[in-house]
Amino acid sequence: MPRISSWITHRWTAWAVIGFWIVVLAALGPLAGKLSDVQSNDAKTWLPSAAESTQVLDVTARFTDPNTLPAVIVYVRADGGALAPTDLAAVARDAQTFEQRDDLGGEVVGPIPSKDREAAQVVVPLDLGPDGWNKAPDAVAELRQVADDGPPGLTAYVAGPAGQAADSAKAFEGIESTLLFAAAGVVIVILLLTYRSPILWLLPVLSAGVALTVSQAVIYLLADNAGLTVNAQSAGILTVLVFGAGTDYALLLVARYREELRRHSDRRDAMGRALHRASPAIVASGATVALGMLCLLVAQMSSTSGLGPVAAIGIVVALLVMLTLLPAILVVCGRWVFWPRVPHEGQAEPTETGVWAHVGRRIARGPRRTWAVTSALLAVACLGVTQLDATGLSTAESFRGTQASVEGQEVLQQHFPGGSGQPVVVIADATGADADATVAAVRTAFAGTDGIDASSVTRPVVKGGVAYLEGTLTSAPDSQAAYDTIDRVRDAVHAVPDADAKVGGTTAVNVDVLHASWQDTQRIIPLILLVVFVILGLLLRAITAPIILIGTVVLSFGAALGISALFFKHVFGYAGADPSLPLFVFVFLVALGIDYNIFLMTRVREEAARLGTRRGALVGLAATGGVITSAGLVLAGTFATLGTLPLVAFAEIGFAVAFGVLLDTLIVRSVLVTALNLDVGRAMWWPSRLSREERRSGAPESVV
Repeated sequence: MPRISSWITHRWTAWAVIGFWIVVLAALGPLAGKLSDVQSNDAKTWLPSAAESTQVLDVTARFTDPNTLPAVIVYVRADGGALAPTDLAAVARDAQTFEQRDDLGGEVVGPIPSKDREAAQVVVPLDLGPDGWNKAPDAVAELRQVADDGPPGLTAYVAGPAGQAADSAKAFEGIESTLLFAAAGVVIVILLLTYRSPILWLLPVLSAGVALTVSQAVIYLLADNAGLTVNAQSAGILTVLVFGAGTDYALLLVARYREELRRHSDRRDAMGRALHRASPAIVASGATVALGMLCLLVAQMSSTSGLGPVAAIGIVVALLVMLTLLPAILVVCGRWVFWPRVPHEGQAEPTETGVWAHVGRRIARGPRRTWAVTSALLAVACLGVTQLDATGLSTAESFRGTQASVEGQEVLQQHFPGGSGQPVVVIADATGADADATVAAVRTAFAGTDGIDASSVTRPVVKGGVAYLEGTLTSAPDSQAAYDTIDRVRDAVHAVPDADAKVGGTTAVNVDVLHASWQDTQRIIPLILLVVFVILGLLLRAITAPIILIGTVVLSFGAALGISALFFKHVFGYAGADPSLPLFVFVFLVALGIDYNIFLMTRVREEAARLGTRRGALVGLAATGGVITSAGLVLAGTFATLGTLPLVAFAEIGFAVAFGVLLDTLIVRSVLVTALNLDVGRAMWWPSRLSREERRSGAPESVV
C-alpha cells in the first residue's frame, strides 16, 4: 500500500488518476442510463428456480403466452344495487371495444354476470411482450378509460394480474432517480454538519456519484452480455448501498487525512500516511460487504441471488473510487478544502478531549457492569422478534395507501369466487399408456380439493405430452386460506400414480416464495457469519476478538429486528412483513455493521501496540468515535430513503436497517465493544503476539 499511495499522491500522477476516472466516466456514463433497459421484472426472475411453481411456468408457455397478463374489469353500481339491462349492454359494448385491441393474447371473455346480479366482469388477456411489466400502466389506463365511459352510476375497476402489474410498475417507476436524489440529499446534509465546510462535502458526494455511475454501467454490460439478472429491487438497493457505503469509506479516509495533516507539513505525505493507516480497515470493510453479498448467490430465490453480484459490484467500485479518485482530488486541492476549519501541523488533536473520549472514561470506571447491562438490554429488545410476522403480505398489504387494483380485487371477491382472475394451474404427464385415465384422476383430485370451486375446473388440454388444467380458488388468492388450499391440491394431485403432477399459478408462487425464503435464511446466515469471522481473523490476527465482535453484531441484529417488529405492528400498523425481510436485514446489518467494528478495532489494535490494550481501547474510541458516528448517520439516512417508496417491504427494510445501523453505531460499537475491550484486555488479541508481548513489555495498562 505505501507504494500505491505514493503513486496516488504524487504531484503529477495524482492528476493521472483523476484523468483516468474522467475517461472511465466518459466511456461508461452513457451506459449507466441504460440499466433500466435490461431489468427483468417478470415473475420468473424473482422466483426460486427449482420451485414447483417455476417449473409450471416453464411448461405453461406451451399453452399460454408467458407475456400475457389477464386484466379483469369488474363493473358494479355505485349504489350497490343490481345491474340494469342498460348497464349490461354497456359492459357488452366495452367487451367488443376491447376485442379491437392489437395487443390481445387471446379471446376477450365476458361479460360474465355475478350470481347476485350486482356485478359483471370482463377478462381481457393482454400480450404486452417481454417488457409487459413496464407497459402495463399505459395499457391498464386505456382499459380504464373505455370502462369509465358508461352509464351514470356504473363504476369499473381493473383488477387481476395486469392491474397488479400496473400498480407495481408505477410504484417502482423512477425508483433509481427517487432514491438517488433522496440519498444524495441525506448525505449532503450530514456531511455539511460533519465537516462544517461549504466545500469539502462536495468531494465525497462527487466520488460517490462517480462510483454509482460506473457500477451501473458495469452491471449493465454484465446484464446485457453475461446474463446477470437485474430487477427493480436490486437496482434500487444498489443506489442506496453505493452512496451509503461509499460515503462511509470517504468519511474514514478524510478523518485520517485530517488527523495526519496535523502531524505533517506536506499534504502529500499526510495523505500517504492516511492511506497506509486507513486502507486496511477500508479494504477489509469493503471485502466483508462484497463477500457477504456474494453469499446471496446460494439463495433459491432468484431475486435474492441476483442482488448478490449487483451489490458486490457496487461495493467494489465504490472501494476503488474512494481509495484512488478521492485521495487524488484531496491532495490536488490542498488544505483549503477544509475551510474554515483548516488543519495545520502542530495543532492539538481535538478527539483527545472530545465527547467520545469522555464516554470512554465513563465506561472505564466499570467496564464489566457496562457490557453486562448493555447486553441484557439488547437481549430484552430481541424479544420483540416474537411480534414479527414474516409470513408474507397480501397484495393489499404490500402497498402503503390504496391501489386501484387492490380496490378492484376486493370488489371482485365480493361478487365472484375469491380466486377469480388468478387461477390455480395444474399440469400432468399425458404420455403414459393410460394417460387419459391418469389425467382424469388428476382432474378429479383437483376438483375435489377443499377450497377449489369444482365447477370452475377446466377440461384438460393436452399439448406435447402435457395436460393443462385450471381451477378457481374459493378464497382470496393471497390469503392464508388460499395457501393452505395450494398445499392440499399438491397433496391430492401428487398422490395420483404416474401423473407427475405439479401445481402453479400466482398463489402457488407465493407459497413457494415463503418456503424458499425461509430456507435461504437458514442457509445464508451461517455462511455470512463464517465469511465475516475469517475476514476479522485475518485482519485482527486473533480469534478471541472476531468471536466477540460477531456476537455483538448478532445481538445488535436481534435487537434491531425486535424493536422494528414492534414499530411495524404497533406504530406503523403494517399487517406483516415480507418473508425475505429477516435475511435482508441480517445481510445488511452484519455486513455493513461489522464495518464499524473493523474501523474501531483496527485503530484499537494500532494503539494497543503502543499503549497497551486498555489504553488503546480508549484512544481508539476517542479517535474514531466521531467519524464512525457520522458514517452511521450517513448509512442510516440513505437506507431510510427506502421509506420514500410506496411499498411496505422496502419501507420495512429501510427502517430496520437504518435503526439497526444507529443502534450498532451509538450503542454496540461505542459502549458494548469498548467495555468488552477494557474487560477482556490483552486476551482480546489471542493467540497473536500482541496478547503476549504486552505482558512482557510492561506496556501501560492504565485506562485513564
